[in-house]
Amino acid sequence: MGGGYGIPYKPEQNELDLEYIAKEINKIYKELIVKNKLSLRIVMESGRMITGPYGWLITSVRHFKHIYKKYVGLDACMTNLMRPALYDAYHHITVLGKENAAPDHIYDVTGSLCENNDKFAIDRMLPKLETGDILAIHNTGAHGWAMGFNYNGKLRSSELLLRPDGSVILIRRAETEEDYFSTLDFKKLSKFKTMK
Repeated sequence: MGGGYGIPYKPEQNELDLEYIAKEINKIYKELIVKNKLSLRIVMESGRMITGPYGWLITSVRHFKHIYKKYVGLDACMTNLMRPALYDAYHHITVLGKENAAPDHIYDVTGSLCENNDKFAIDRMLPKLETGDILAIHNTGAHGWAMGFNYNGKLRSSELLLRPDGSVILIRRAETEEDYFSTLDFKKLSKFKTMK
């Protein structure tokens, strides 16, 4: 039954009423499946609902480019979070320490790759940004690391778990250059000769 239930990506969106959905699915199941004595069961993947709301991509502002638009460049990129580039997906962005500042500046929030679609947000209203500002990109728990890749030699980031008591533990270390090259067979590669 599809890829699971979605989550509210925008602050003004509401969470789904799971009790209502379950009741309606059960009603339809009884009317169409049980009543007609069909041996079918309903199966769906858990989807974003289970882990999506519990991940944040933490990144910092590296530079700005002001041409016909205002661009802000981050140290993260679409190798850390592919959804905005791939699906034009919305992920809310909070500027840490400026939560109460007016969102009165409009930016294209870009990643650090050399690709024009490496963007986390287009025409996003945010508080005035400065180099070094820390941004939290919300709801990345379902598709952040899992959709990550190593384009342009980018290595996957570490993952930290924030516990209810406020403590933080490392649950996945950052990739290293050794990880990046670990599947390459250098012995076989050394037998290739360059063309003259």
